[in-house]
Amino acid sequence: MQSANANSLPATRWRTVDIVVAAVLGAAFGVVFWAWNSLWDGVASAIPLPARGLIYGVWLVPAVLGPLVIRKPGAGIFCEVVAATVATFFGSPWGLVTLLYGVLQGMAGEFGFAFTGYRVWRWPTALAGGALAGIAASLLDNALYYGADSLVWQIGYTAVVTLSSAAIAGLGSLALTKSLAQTGALDPFPSGRERAAV
Repeated sequence: MQSANANSLPATRWRTVDIVVAAVLGAAFGVVFWAWNSLWDGVASAIPLPARGLIYGVWLVPAVLGPLVIRKPGAGIFCEVVAATVATFFGSPWGLVTLLYGVLQGMAGEFGFAFTGYRVWRWPTALAGGALAGIAASLLDNALYYGADSLVWQIGYTAVVTLSSAAIAGLGSLALTKSLAQTGALDPFPSGRERAAV
């Protein structure tokens, strides 16, 4: 006979449907990334950094959307790495470094949910996951591309990317999860059966 505590523990075993849906989400966002790369390059000369970081959060959506939908440890890493792999395959301007971003962003996004033991799926954890993914991405950016800029500039850039990621990847992923749940597409998941959750 199971104890009450056993019933409250989150399920960690991945089902086939979890793997398939996570892969589909990741692949879909890999295509989005490929298109977003062109937009990022297109606005590069029109919007100076760090202000351009305001649209950065799109690249971090899978890191938060994966855990919100799948609700299993590793979903953020899985979705973000698949997305990065697809974007690289289609021709990311950053080459194989995109895969490193995928791993780090996915891991950082996971922390927002890991802090609660993968038990809380509301806006504070989504916001935290998005913000943490943004911090990880911006720190890697600063190390790889902006090391010659001043510390004040780098801090400002990190702040802008973190805000963008919290809003777009965090709250945006929560809104997207709710929209998908309303269609019935997430019915095999707890996220699809909690359509009224905030």
